[in-house]
Amino acid sequence: MSISTPNAISTPNTSPTITTDALIIGFGKGGKTLAAKLSAAGRKVVVAEASADMYGGTCINIGCLPSKSLILSAEQARRDGANSTPETREAAFEAAIKEKRRVASMLRDKNYHKLADQDNITVITGRAHFTGPHSVEIATAEGPVAVTASKIFINTGATPRIPDIPGISTTPGVYTSTGLMDLDDMPQRLVIIGSGFIGLEFASMFADFGTAVTVLQHNAEFLPREDADVAAAIRAQLEAQGVKFLFNADTKAIAPAADGGVRLSVAVKGMTRGASQACDSTPAGTGNAHTDITGATDTTTTTSPTSNPTDHATMSHVQTKPSDDGEPRFAEPAEARFCLTTDAVLVATGRTPNVEGLHLEAAGVELTERGAVKVDELLRTTAADIWALGDVNGGPQHTYISLDDYRVVWSQLNGSDRPYTVKDRKHVPSSTFLATPYSRVGLNEREAKAAGLDYVVKRLPVAAVPKAQVMRRPDGLMKAIVERNTGRILGAMLLSVESHEVINIVKLAMDLDAPASTLRDMVFTHPTIAEALNDLFA
Repeated sequence: MSISTPNAISTPNTSPTITTDALIIGFGKGGKTLAAKLSAAGRKVVVAEASADMYGGTCINIGCLPSKSLILSAEQARRDGANSTPETREAAFEAAIKEKRRVASMLRDKNYHKLADQDNITVITGRAHFTGPHSVEIATAEGPVAVTASKIFINTGATPRIPDIPGISTTPGVYTSTGLMDLDDMPQRLVIIGSGFIGLEFASMFADFGTAVTVLQHNAEFLPREDADVAAAIRAQLEAQGVKFLFNADTKAIAPAADGGVRLSVAVKGMTRGASQACDSTPAGTGNAHTDITGATDTTTTTSPTSNPTDHATMSHVQTKPSDDGEPRFAEPAEARFCLTTDAVLVATGRTPNVEGLHLEAAGVELTERGAVKVDELLRTTAADIWALGDVNGGPQHTYISLDDYRVVWSQLNGSDRPYTVKDRKHVPSSTFLATPYSRVGLNEREAKAAGLDYVVKRLPVAAVPKAQVMRRPDGLMKAIVERNTGRILGAMLLSVESHEVINIVKLAMDLDAPASTLRDMVFTHPTIAEALNDLFA
């Protein structure tokens, strides 16, 4: 059953009221799985989703699945050489966007009908907000619908974090990941603000399509939470694809460019010379943002503008700001101002829990200091009979964590003697889908050292794996951390083809407390990437 959908039943002029066993706010992975389970158990369920474009949740509509569809299309374009000319690039990109939209639409429709076709489930399309501890009003296209529920589950996910930069929300050509994945035309130049793993996935993908990509990083260290050798290998891979990095870079303002693109005013620490000039009066000389200044401390080289669409963000060195407090040895680093001109900007500065407009205070639901819904180890909020699942509760932002949150909640509703809790969750793996995927689980060397553990490091170059050679994908490295005296696997980092599959084997071994010797001696099929674990843990 549905209200306010493309196949909606009419909503009366008078505001209807629905009383139900369970209300789920948000159609994400945890919520939709819980809805189906509750329905199968004979409970009446209302699912409120703010947008008909989001049935099924973030992952299938604007997250992991459409992005992976585009990534696979980009890899194919690179392998086929379709990224070599403007005409072939545009055709490959157009086909990729068309396929991405087909996949998302198909999955969205299947997810919608999987719930809405059940007699016990009512799907209401509209934005929900609390009006009391167990009451919610949903604003639909036909008017408000009041819902009273015995139990309420918040599953509203997360939304892109937009930094406070003048012009960032008003300048055409500035996108979050959602908008950038739905462009009709491929940008020839792309600047990415933020060098976390989401930004790097997009950098790798668009580089494979043939876009000239420039990544702006706020500090001087690339992937500061990763081991230095792993971070260096990832950076080298991206640079081999043509991705350029600008470190110690703060975007100060964004505005439309004269050529119809986007102009960014960027301050870079560590620069020591340049013209004293504002960004809105750019000098004639321009240059490639990275051949001129990446890693440099005293560079002002400029070149003439170029019309080549494969050039990276056009850079003009326009201002420096050396610090001088009278004590040179304690002076702040010099700061240079640059104008970067590009066709599109991706804001990839993280995601924040989506709680805006929920009026949580009306239900007595509190937030954490970081703006997530406050929950305990059973995902109970500060209000009775209200839970929070998925990204909105501040946990790891993965679809499979939202699914595991469903398990935590369901274990409390199905009469289990001992509910499953967040503390029971073990060893959450992650994968970043770069040209060579990077996957990890557990502790890296940096973390093991900080924890004071006695460990040994295991390393294996991917070039030593026969299957990687057969696949013509020998780039990368495998690294594992093993406790010295016990043989306990503390963690693994795999920068390797098919790492997103192999990492799950390591996670399973860790969950079962199997020592490293188990993977060292396991019989694997041949030739596979998985059999590399024999050598990695030797």
